[in-house]
Amino acid sequence: MKGTLLLLGLLVTGELSFQTTEACLPFFEGYASVLSGSRVWLYQELQAFNATAEEKVALEKIQDCFSEERIRNILLEPKIMEAMVASPECLSYYGLDNIRSILDYISKLLGE
Repeated sequence: MKGTLLLLGLLVTGELSFQTTEACLPFFEGYASVLSGSRVWLYQELQAFNATAEEKVALEKIQDCFSEERIRNILLEPKIMEAMVASPECLSYYGLDNIRSILDYISKLLGE
């Protein structure tokens, strides 16, 4: 299900005529907030996108799913996220220094 949600997010981004490189960081900020298990962080990210009440409830449910397999998600999902953020497209758009600082910040937040 998580892979499906990721694919759906990427497809929607493409259909809305955004460059996926422009959407890299906002997507991963939201993704990291879901992985974190922190409702406060999740609400902060959703506020930036003016999320509706229904969207908040849906993402809370997704966050609960991630929390069920907490150990696996702490170990595996950040590695997947890091691989995607460090994609050649994101690196060329944001620059290596920006990506490094973002990855360091995400690692700190996730307690790695």
